Amino acid sequence: MTILQRKPPYQEPASQNIMAVILQSLPQEAALTKIEYEGPKIALYSKNPSYLMQNSQLVSNMVNTIKKRIVVRTDESIRKPQGESAEIISKSIPVEAGAAGTFFDPVLGEAVVFAKKPWMLAQTGEEFDNIDLAEKTGWRVKVRRAPRSMEFVQYAYRILGETVAERTRFYREVGDKIFRDRLAESAEASLMTLGGFAEVGRSCMLLSTPESKVLLDCGINETAKDTLLAYPRFDVAAVAMDEIDAVVVTHAHMDHAGFLPTLFKYGYAGPVYCTEPTVMLMAILQRDYVKRTSGALYSDADVEQTLVHAIPLPHGIVTDISPDVKLVLSNSGHILGSASAHLHIGNGGHNLVYTGDLKFGRTLSLDNASWNFPRVETMIIESTFGGKEDILCPREEAEASLARAITSAVHTGGRVLLPVPAVGISQELLLVLDAMAKSGRIPQSRIMVEKIVSEATAVYETYVEFLSRELRPVMGESEASPFGARFETVEFAQIKQGEPAVVLAPSSMLAGGASALYFKQLAGDPASKVILTSYQAVDTPGRLLQDGARQVTVDGESVNVRCHVERIDGFASHSDYNQLMAYVSRLRPKLRRVLVNHGERPKAQNLASSINKIFKIQTQHPLVQEAIKLL
Repeated sequence: MTILQRKPPYQEPASQNIMAVILQSLPQEAALTKIEYEGPKIALYSKNPSYLMQNSQLVSNMVNTIKKRIVVRTDESIRKPQGESAEIISKSIPVEAGAAGTFFDPVLGEAVVFAKKPWMLAQTGEEFDNIDLAEKTGWRVKVRRAPRSMEFVQYAYRILGETVAERTRFYREVGDKIFRDRLAESAEASLMTLGGFAEVGRSCMLLSTPESKVLLDCGINETAKDTLLAYPRFDVAAVAMDEIDAVVVTHAHMDHAGFLPTLFKYGYAGPVYCTEPTVMLMAILQRDYVKRTSGALYSDADVEQTLVHAIPLPHGIVTDISPDVKLVLSNSGHILGSASAHLHIGNGGHNLVYTGDLKFGRTLSLDNASWNFPRVETMIIESTFGGKEDILCPREEAEASLARAITSAVHTGGRVLLPVPAVGISQELLLVLDAMAKSGRIPQSRIMVEKIVSEATAVYETYVEFLSRELRPVMGESEASPFGARFETVEFAQIKQGEPAVVLAPSSMLAGGASALYFKQLAGDPASKVILTSYQAVDTPGRLLQDGARQVTVDGESVNVRCHVERIDGFASHSDYNQLMAYVSRLRPKLRRVLVNHGERPKAQNLASSINKIFKIQTQHPLVQEAIKLL
């Protein structure tokens, strides 16, 4: 088919040399049929994939030689039809494993089995052998833990299955652009701040080199009343959508990824690099935005384009994303799949680390943010809690305060509202509440979880490898979920006065969403409580409540506040001032420059000043619409 042909302009010597090395390195037993670009990877199609799977050192040696990512794919000619393959796989799986479904991706030649007890399938043996199944079906078989709800899995694979030709063409075109010869040898790099500097929301910046234009995050500020403050300032970037080579997304929150479908709506057709959990969580949050927002910026079709163009990357793997930029994603500790982006620009010319949202402190759900970068000249670091006064209370104290607050409210017949983001603190609180309920630290009562939170939690239950080192074995060895699986999932429910309940619902700042509805139900009840656990942006109802207001406007309605309002900050998914300073102190070798973003202007200024004074590092706290020369 012509759709699979590579464009003539990119048939260049660099590409041919890579292919030649691969062909010379593989014996005839590999039964290689073709070598194709698969975005930033080189795919080897084989009629005997089990040979390469059993002799993985051959592939490792090639990777070391050509310094490119290589993946083994089964040739289409040996793949049995999906229905027949699903039946073969099903017969190979023990009933006790609790298979919830097998999903196929024809572009990658992969069959993914979702099972309630995946540990029963993770080892090779007589009952289940991935190499054996590859030979029997012609598909490479992967295993994942089945979440409580398969809705997002079914949605994602439906979209992937409907766009096979588009994705095949897309991967090859991306590969052509990445692996072409460079057009210029000059080493230059600059950064344009399009959003998220001296503010929280609409994080976005453009990295430009003579070869590339790479967008780092692409968010919206849902609480901004002025359009010029709500979306990234592409009007000052002087860049057309088709000039952008790649978008790197650090995590799924709307202030970092909420504008992304708009790019596809207006002509972007390139790759989106992020972790696999981020792909799924983005789709959930972006679809929710379309559903709940009158006059949304984009449609479900634009969200689907984001999914189709996403190229998921694991943490810690060096990946070419343009002829002169390599990317490594590292755990940032903020939410599931969140990452700091380490960009290697040119031939060792400059190393830039963009932390994204950062948690340099252990939580129940996620490991501490990674900090051991081999080399960094410039770091862009967040400052949400960058003020010297921003010291979070110890975790033990936070949990004790939460238990006391819930207990006192329930004993008086009150209701407790926890306004939370759909992803992040929500899942951390589910772990805490589940443990408290089991141990008796809080009394028995209804614990209600808004549907969007449960949908996001299903992603946490699926991508176990991204969870904390303590939680991974728990999820990997037990069918039960510690994320409060027994809690009640609701959607805009009514909770009557005098009926004790704990409710987790977005948005975290009461600026709309289900939490606004629940707040209006209980605001006039002196026995009830609102507990604020996350950052509250300026001028939001949550911030006004935090500052002591007894009358706030929610969803256009003035609400008198008679309920109790408490703030417990120890569950925050951002680093506080001490953690941010500790993070910078750990970096070796010493940074040359720090750019501070993602914080209200006084917070960014304070953090920049402290880093400069204490570590003697050049610091800046730019505003939006500034151009910064890196190299």
